Parts: sequence; structure tokens; C-alpha cells
Amino acid sequence: MKSRFLSLILACCAILGAKAQHETLIPVSDGVLPDSADLAYYGKKHALRGAATIFTLNMGVWAFDRFVTRGDFAYINAHTIRRNFKHGFVWDNDAMGTNMFLHPYHGNLYFNAGRSNGMNFWQSGLYGLGGSLMWEMCMENEYPSYNDIMATPIGGMAMGEVAYRLSDRILDDRTSGRERFWRETSAFIVAPTRGLTRLISGDAFRHRATSGRQFGLPDIRLSLSAGVRSLELRDEVLDKGFGLITEMNMEYGDRYDAAVTRPYDFFQIHANLNLQEGQPVLGQLNIVGRLMAKELVDNERNYLSMGMYQHLDYYDSDTISDVSAKTPYKFCTPASLGLGFIYKTKRPGNWNFSSYCHFNAVLLGGALSDYYRVDNRNYNLGSGWSTKNGFRLLYKEDRFVLSGLYEAYHFFTYKGYKPGIDWDTVDPHTLNAQGDKSSAILHTGNLRMDIRLRKGLYLTSQFKTYSRHTRYKLYPNVHSTTFEGDLMLTWAL
Repeated sequence: MKSRFLSLILACCAILGAKAQHETLIPVSDGVLPDSADLAYYGKKHALRGAATIFTLNMGVWAFDRFVTRGDFAYINAHTIRRNFKHGFVWDNDAMGTNMFLHPYHGNLYFNAGRSNGMNFWQSGLYGLGGSLMWEMCMENEYPSYNDIMATPIGGMAMGEVAYRLSDRILDDRTSGRERFWRETSAFIVAPTRGLTRLISGDAFRHRATSGRQFGLPDIRLSLSAGVRSLELRDEVLDKGFGLITEMNMEYGDRYDAAVTRPYDFFQIHANLNLQEGQPVLGQLNIVGRLMAKELVDNERNYLSMGMYQHLDYYDSDTISDVSAKTPYKFCTPASLGLGFIYKTKRPGNWNFSSYCHFNAVLLGGALSDYYRVDNRNYNLGSGWSTKNGFRLLYKEDRFVLSGLYEAYHFFTYKGYKPGIDWDTVDPHTLNAQGDKSSAILHTGNLRMDIRLRKGLYLTSQFKTYSRHTRYKLYPNVHSTTFEGDLMLTWAL
């Protein structure tokens, strides 16, 4: 998906779903169960309509790329399709934003083509896989990509279920007139293929006695932060940069209710948007969605649950200035799954403590490379593991909150390229390499403090660290460290 137009649309839409890993948040709504009539009405399966939506979507994106932007990759025919099937998959050299954000977002469109036609979470994931296979094998004159066929359907399930549930919260079939128009329009922006399905079926205009919501009104915690950001790369020289930052945070569902086992009845998102010269607008996106869980301890003093969680992580930066001309950090995991533990104490008092710990298998990850520069790619692809650990210490409900987060990633890049390769003659569309043969260990930490100024308004300060140690087979090893400090105001809605 190399369309610049598509990239802009998808980036804007994804931001609407942002939410957080910090619990300095106030419930927006109390949980209300869905109506059985709504479950029966929207639970009807329309498999062919979902497949037709994906086919139409792929053809529409291809037509835009071919006849409007005239992308080289979009000139396809029977010969290019046969060649793709005959040659098989390679590792491609697209930019990280394309491979690790836009492809999962496009997978979200496939996913919601199934989800909005009555399919459950897992069945909709197969729609994502089918849509991705169609695009990879038939819609480009470049060889199909290993990383795309993983990132698109798996990352698409994470983004897709988030978008589906948020759009479900927006829609209300009981409304009419101007309110109905704005609800349908907003839901369309959040989940475009669901909006398209509602237009085709007529549900976008149909007035019903019940709301149509399939998940009722779950608990939602929401916050928005804005302030200043300082980014500092410590390498051979000191490189600093200053700018503005905003954070959008949401927590959906109850993390301490493991009795409900449907995928994504509880999820979190944390997103950072940068307003800093030279830096990408989307600096960070984290999605954590609970797939299933079981309570291990639930008594008067303690709570502990264990579950399976899906993770999507995206951290991006660019050169701060021409002092070092180096990128501080860049890493991502569009396809990650693992075991998670959630703990909180129920002991009475002024202080409240909770924590969590996740251990994940990373099917597909990416980390900044110091040497690999092919076409639009400056990062190594690989697989490995990760861990996430966090805590929250709260005083007198929310007058003072101290929270911390530590994440570690270890990626292995197995498929490299031949030593002594002549880079001047390399064709980036046929070079089949994950990057430099290497192993990369990455650490990120965040210590955050929130002080309540008045109800719903907090003064927020946070300190972040990013470190990377990459061991290369053909080149010298590299270690880099980046620090970040933020001072913000946080509104809890």
C-alpha cells in the first residue's frame, strides 16, 4: 500500500482510536449490557457481502494507485500475477510507517468487512488474511511480502477490533436527523468498512427501537495531554531537540473483570502525536487487547488474573538535527501475543497499588539498523520476544499518581545478505533480506507523575528512556541511548 493519499487518510483515522496505559483516568460511562434484539439483528452472517466488500476495496485502492498516483507497482497484468505465484514471498524494503502501521491499518479494513457482516473476532481475522493474500499475489507487480502477510492480518485484528468497538459506542439506531448524520459520519471515519456496510445494507438510515450496539455501554476511561517535549540523543556527540507533544489515552472495559472472556472486552491504547520539526507526527502507538483471562486470586485483600493478550507496538523518531544526523530510535511489533498478569491490592487506606506484567512472543518486529539502507528501509526485520512491566501508585483516589513502565524487546534477524554485496547494483524489489544479520536488544522506560490541580485537570511530568544494543555479524556492534522529558497538562474526561 504505497498510495500517499491512502497513507494520509489512514493515519488520520487511526488517531481517532488512541488511548492510554496510565490509569490517571476517570470513567466516562458506566457499563450497560447490550440488548438481545441488537445481538440477534446484527449477528446475522453475510459472508459473501463481506468478501465482496474486500474485493471492491482492493480494486478501488489499486485503481487509485494506478490511474491517479500512477505508482510503478500498480501496473499489473496476467504475467505479473503468474510471476508472483511462481516466485513466492520475499522480505520487502518499504518504510516502517508503511509496513508496520499502514499495512495493519489496511488489515483493519479487511477485518471490519467481516466483523460488520456478522463474523466474530476470529472469523474476521480470516477475512484480513484473505484480503492481504489477494493484494500481495495479484494487485502489485512486486513479489509478495512475508512481512506484509503477517503485519496486515494480525495487526489488522488489533486495530480492527478497537475501531469496531469504538464505532459501536458511537452509533445509535434510535436517533434521527442531524444527530443521526453526525453519528453515522463519525462511525464511518473510525471504521470505514463498517460505515460502508451500513450504507449498503440501509442500516445507516433505518430507525429502530433499540440502539443497535452489540457491546452495550462499556466502561470507558479517557484522557488527553498536551505540552512540551525535549528529546536528547547521547552518542558520540550530544544531540537535542525541542517540540510539542500530545497524548491521547483510553481504557475500554474493566481490566479487573476476567469473567468476561470475549476478545477485546478489555483493551488499552496509548498514542503520542508530535509537533516537532523533523519528527514523525505519529511517534508512538500501543495497543493491548485481552483475548481471554482467568482470575487466580480475588479476595478481600488482593486480586490477580492471568490471561492471553495481543500487542501492537509502534515507536518512531527521526533525526533530531544535523549535529549527529542519527535517528534516536525506531522499533515496532505489529504481530505479538503473550501471557499477562494483572494485580491490585484491595487493602483500605490512602494509597492504592496495582501492577501488570506481560511476556510475549514477537512473530514480526522491526528495529533501527545502523547499516542497512535499501530503498525506503533503514530498519531490520525479525522475530523474538518482549516483556512489559508496569505499576501505579495512587494517593487519595487521584490527588497524586506515580506510574512506571518498563519494556524490553529482543529481535533476531536471521536472513541477511551476502558479504561484499555491491549495493550500487542491488534491486530493492528483488533483494530478499530481513536486513543485517544481527540481534537487537531494546529497552524503553517511562516514569510518570500526575498531580491533580482540580477535578479532571492534572499537571503531568514524565521521563522516558530508549536504549538499543545491536550485535552485527558483519559490522561493529552499536549501542545508543535516548532520553525524553515531557511536561504536560492532562484533561481526564
